[in-house]
Amino acid sequence: MLDALRTLGGIARSLRIYYGDRRHGPAMDRLYREFVKPGDLVFDIGAHVGDRIAAFRRLGARVVALEPQPALAKTLHLFYGRDPMVTIEAAAVGRQPGTITLNLNLGNPTVSTASMEFVAAAADAPGWKGQAWSKRIEVPLTTIDALIASYGRPAFIKIDVEGFEAEALAGLSEPVRALSFELTLIQRDIAHTSIERCRALGYARFNTALGESQRLEHDEWVDADTIVRWIDGLPLEANSGDIYARLA
Repeated sequence: MLDALRTLGGIARSLRIYYGDRRHGPAMDRLYREFVKPGDLVFDIGAHVGDRIAAFRRLGARVVALEPQPALAKTLHLFYGRDPMVTIEAAAVGRQPGTITLNLNLGNPTVSTASMEFVAAAADAPGWKGQAWSKRIEVPLTTIDALIASYGRPAFIKIDVEGFEAEALAGLSEPVRALSFELTLIQRDIAHTSIERCRALGYARFNTALGESQRLEHDEWVDADTIVRWIDGLPLEANSGDIYARLA
């Protein structure tokens, strides 16, 4: 009963954060319009409470959303389950199919993770005090390649999986037009590995957005080495953001 109440409280908190600010949706639309056109297919990996699903649908895209947390998957079905242009899978994404242990943060579900390294990195980090991953569950694990085989090749992939980004990218064997993945400064090494994977896939141009600004930091798209130097120069207090990669 206590776990259920904490889960409901955590979801309510996320809904306030991601749907409560009227500026949030228009800012996302402006950002994603650069990558998503009407009729495109988009993968939303780590969909959480679905604010990105809403943005992609406003832009006219068809969305395949992945969210392994059962309570959040139910929330997504409640919000978007009647939309024939949205498909929701209750699964995590990694380098190979199977199952994986998901560490649930019931009070703050946005930072639930399949990465024990992420949990360890957060333990003593400024700004992470009080975070607790108090429950573990087994969830299905798929790959981006398997999703492409099932649904087709997307124009854009958004990946936000709390320290598991490099694992998700390892399950992509051929590039799509553009993608984004989360940057968490308590794990800069994951960002480095993810950038190298993107470079190996053929991505040549990179950009970034800090926090929930929904604003690209660089006026001109830059190469991978420039982005790595920029990440390494950020203070820990910057906390998180997203890295964007495109083929040209």
